[in-house]
Amino acid sequence: MIETAVKHKIVTVEQLCAIIGPHPREKKVIMCHGTFDVVHPGHVRHLFYARDKADILVASLTCDAHIHKANFRPYVPENLRALNLAALEVVDYVIIDSDPTPLRNLGIIQPDFFAKGYEYVDGGLHPRTREEQKVLESYGGEFIFTPGDIVYSSSALIEMAPPSIGVEKLVTVMAAENVTFGDLRKTLAGFAKTRVHVVGDTIVDSHTHCTLIGGNTKTPTFSVRHEQRVDYTGGAAVVAKHLKAAGAQVVFSTVLGEDPLKDTVLKDLTSAGVECRPVFDATRPTTNKNAFIANGYRLLKVDTVDNRAISEKILGRLLASMAEVPVDAVVFSDFRHGIFNRQTTPALIAGIPEGVYRVADSQVASRWGNILDFKGFDLITPNEREARFALGDQDLTVRLLAYELFRKAECRTLILKLSERGLITYRQRPDVDDVRSFFTVDSFAQQVADAVGSGDALLAYATLAMITTRNEVIASILGSIAAAIECEHDGNIPVHPDAVLERIDQLERRANYA
Repeated sequence: MIETAVKHKIVTVEQLCAIIGPHPREKKVIMCHGTFDVVHPGHVRHLFYARDKADILVASLTCDAHIHKANFRPYVPENLRALNLAALEVVDYVIIDSDPTPLRNLGIIQPDFFAKGYEYVDGGLHPRTREEQKVLESYGGEFIFTPGDIVYSSSALIEMAPPSIGVEKLVTVMAAENVTFGDLRKTLAGFAKTRVHVVGDTIVDSHTHCTLIGGNTKTPTFSVRHEQRVDYTGGAAVVAKHLKAAGAQVVFSTVLGEDPLKDTVLKDLTSAGVECRPVFDATRPTTNKNAFIANGYRLLKVDTVDNRAISEKILGRLLASMAEVPVDAVVFSDFRHGIFNRQTTPALIAGIPEGVYRVADSQVASRWGNILDFKGFDLITPNEREARFALGDQDLTVRLLAYELFRKAECRTLILKLSERGLITYRQRPDVDDVRSFFTVDSFAQQVADAVGSGDALLAYATLAMITTRNEVIASILGSIAAAIECEHDGNIPVHPDAVLERIDQLERRANYA
């Protein structure tokens, strides 16, 4: 493979120094440094010009951890960016700089020349360029500024038409972590050994399908003809169904009203094989969210809810249920419809048995939940909106947002869901350095029918993968695949391993072709 043929050009700083020798040297070395997020004609011209001035061209690129200049950047992860540069014949060696600036590496490598674009000298030296100049002058190196008549912006190209490189990025992160497609399949097979207790709010998501008849001539009112109503068991209940469909043994503790919808929920959960331990509250309805749909468009949503905090008696029964069931993991699926609030959440957290893997997801689609209520958990899976809500920040780029939430949540693993852009994962492991503490996985959805509920599928599969392997890469990939499959169907449909295996096969075929 071409990839194998050029990988030898990607080296560490220490390896490079051993190859080129100390300064001064017989063969002149020139070094270029940048992000190289998408290699474009401006980059190629810059590299050709630089290579013409020396015998050896070293391309240095900024690692993912230190790229802050735009949202969702870098678009291409560092290992793949390095491979892109190594594939260019004009480039002799590629290094990935783990520092925010090239200053330290300039001092270690001591290239004869440091090539920069003309924009760095036009109008006077930038203060950072002056710092680089001091390092060069300390050993006798020189700047070379390449012509600036052709400039293309990687950010502009990405925003205009993002390249479809999801599979290439997947292969890169799997290779970096020594994860194979066989590992993904093996992990799925191990789900049957896991036991999970889900605690959270049940929601019945109803789809009332209608046909638009027309509008009223006297008032701004439209008329629809009722066709059918379909009820889906949702909220924390569908998380339990996803876990069971994936192969786990699942206990589900929740609160239901004394009404016909509770029978719908219990019948559905029994049919799915979930052991439900409901607490009935005659003073509240079973939460129902009814969307009226005409020709595929949602016209209106009517919620039947009572968001009062549960009573101490009900809290006691939930705690007793948690204490009675031996499990590998407890999942708190919080929709802020009564079970989780300022008073009950600390007690529920304290009620988790010792040594059990702790997972939380707090959704704020229409309520005021806060994922930071679950500090110190093993895994949390908020989306971008929930993260911004928790931090009170609308401005941070996504990666810095994820890092800040990861830091404040004091969790072991954070999977931040980014909708059609996939996810970013931060992890806390003694064998992973700061630079490799996060990675991204693209969305694998092919045709989205209903994105609502995809996060529940991700939560379920990521949880089981973490229990089984403690590997964040495997958990993120399987979670992303499950989310993609779920959102390709209308309504809350549990994702089964057969569908995940089929998608893994598709991705592996594309990866081998790539």
